[in-house]
Amino acid sequence: MSETLYPEVRTLHLFSKMADEHFESLMRGAYVQNFPPQIELITEGDPSDFLHIIVAGSVELFSTWNRRETAMATIRPISTFILAASIKDAPYLMSARTLEKSRIVLIPSQDVRSVFDEDADFARAMVTELAQCYRSVVKSTKDLKLRTSLEQLANYILRQQTCAGGGAKFELPIEKRRVASLLGMTPENLSRAFKGLQPYGVYVNGNQVTIKNQNDLIGFAKPNPLIDDFNT
Repeated sequence: MSETLYPEVRTLHLFSKMADEHFESLMRGAYVQNFPPQIELITEGDPSDFLHIIVAGSVELFSTWNRRETAMATIRPISTFILAASIKDAPYLMSARTLEKSRIVLIPSQDVRSVFDEDADFARAMVTELAQCYRSVVKSTKDLKLRTSLEQLANYILRQQTCAGGGAKFELPIEKRRVASLLGMTPENLSRAFKGLQPYGVYVNGNQVTIKNQNDLIGFAKPNPLIDDFNT
């Protein structure tokens, strides 16, 4: 892998404090690959051969069962994905595919596990990241189990508004059919849910969302940092 990418990878908390020799050892065994859109990078159930780092583009994590499919998350730079399988040497529990042209760093999982045993700072960072992933899963489960579909959509809109800078108008970051899958809805149910939010000042045109009454939407959604803040 080209050393020009080292500083980008080093910005990740996972690698920021590890010893230089251990970081360089990991990078020597890594390689970079460019993928076109809609390429399946990993398949759930396969062995976890690599830890993946996305440095450009976007990747969707998804799962299938009994001819059904659901979106799990959308990953954007610079991030690792499916870390737990790599460190545990277990099969992937999710599949991943590119949503657009993407550049991915692949680090052999065996190398990751070896450095984990040798570098205490790397091991602590790994535990911290896995703990954050666990907390995010708990929050997602609470969102799913404690809220109606309309409340889920309302809070999703508020989170995306924050990510987009907080303005009254913003673009959804993914297609609406992917939003539906992420929230566990059919596209038809999502369309009805958007209409159900109109009394609270939410209007959608294509992928553009306009919030005309922020207080009404917040009053209905009742956002809670113990569910909606995925940074803590």
